[in-house]
Amino acid sequence: MRKLNIGYFADGPWSHRTFERLIADETIQVAFIVPRIDSTDETLLRYSQDHGIPCHKGAKINSDEFYALAQGYACDLFVSMSFNQIFKPRITQLPPLGTINCHAGRLPFYRGRNILNWALINDEKEFGITVHYVDEGIDTGDIILQRTYPITEADDYGTLLQLAHVECANILYDAIKELQAGRSSRIVQNTIHPIGFYCGMRGPGDEVIHWGRSSREVFNFIRAVCSPGPMGRTTLGGRPVTVNRARLIEGAPIYKGTAGQVVGISDTGYIVKTLDSTIEVQDVTSEVKIRIGDRLGS
Repeated sequence: MRKLNIGYFADGPWSHRTFERLIADETIQVAFIVPRIDSTDETLLRYSQDHGIPCHKGAKINSDEFYALAQGYACDLFVSMSFNQIFKPRITQLPPLGTINCHAGRLPFYRGRNILNWALINDEKEFGITVHYVDEGIDTGDIILQRTYPITEADDYGTLLQLAHVECANILYDAIKELQAGRSSRIVQNTIHPIGFYCGMRGPGDEVIHWGRSSREVFNFIRAVCSPGPMGRTTLGGRPVTVNRARLIEGAPIYKGTAGQVVGISDTGYIVKTLDSTIEVQDVTSEVKIRIGDRLGS
């Protein structure tokens, strides 16, 4: 079997695991690596040095210079894993098999950024990982492979991220092997749903806890932004308070009260009033002592 020659656009732990699968396959050759321009990923650089693979950090992939460079590698396929430049058509169409991307979202839903966080915020019971062709849109290309994974009550951003690091590598490698064998499928996204939806990138301020939401919504939000994310943030008397975990209280009464008020102290945290009931917040860091009757968010 002729080796499949790949150009690899990548960053982060998911890309490391994928690279390890690719480099161990004698029927696949990684011709070059392009990290993100602002990447601090030393692992990819080490991989390129260890295996004698050219690494083009700082490359602007839609420039004439990079196009000429990429042509010289005569790649069969371009592969994107956690890359952040937008591919223009002349680049995606340069290799005969096109350009594919691995996205930690169940397309055509959850296009865009920070998908694992949004899935938890939206109280999803599963999340998806999709390998798709890159087209002129954002995460809108035809689907090659898609798998879903359950989200349990015990899951949070950290657990989903760990799983995604492993499973993104697995599904991306499997998709590449299907393309290599000439037996891959191609599913147009609008045959699944005519619209789908896009999630915007989360930024500073999006970690602020809104106590005037239901206990379920607050629980989902806190676990969506927990470490290694920014963690949930609130204030007490204008001083910062960080919340890394929360627990729903089984059988907590529904009653009207002051949202954000501390109504109890437990062995593991604080009981806080929400819109409908109460929730226990845990792994709390505060510059000031928290007492019953204090109002978080003040």
